[in-house]
Amino acid sequence: MYTFRKEERLCSRKHLDLLFKNGSSFLLYPFRISYLFIDELASVPAQVVINVPKKRYKRAVDRNLLKRRIREAYRLNKQAEFYNQLSTDKGLLLFSIQFVGKKKYEFTFIQKKLVATFKRFQTLIQPNEIHQ
Repeated sequence: MYTFRKEERLCSRKHLDLLFKNGSSFLLYPFRISYLFIDELASVPAQVVINVPKKRYKRAVDRNLLKRRIREAYRLNKQAEFYNQLSTDKGLLLFSIQFVGKKKYEFTFIQKKLVATFKRFQTLIQPNEIHQ
């Protein structure tokens, strides 16, 4: 299932505020990952938001290029590397990928680092991280 549908995107202001106020995070260069499990039913196991800061990349074309590359890497690897390891009894996972790198990386590098991020995330999650 190599799609990235609207249901998989984190758009809710309420959920975004909850994620950034109560969520946990870790850094695996060039990404900073924030995550939070909430007790809510959804058609997908995780909702994600991708952020590239305007402070570091002033030109919109550069920000959009990096966001497209991150979205594509997420879309291609989410099922095999991420969703299959998520437990469905924890609820909905709110997930933020923030790009903190200092230069524009190629797609292969971004994909490799995103897969490494998924593997690191699997080692960090605990069964008692459900909030709401």
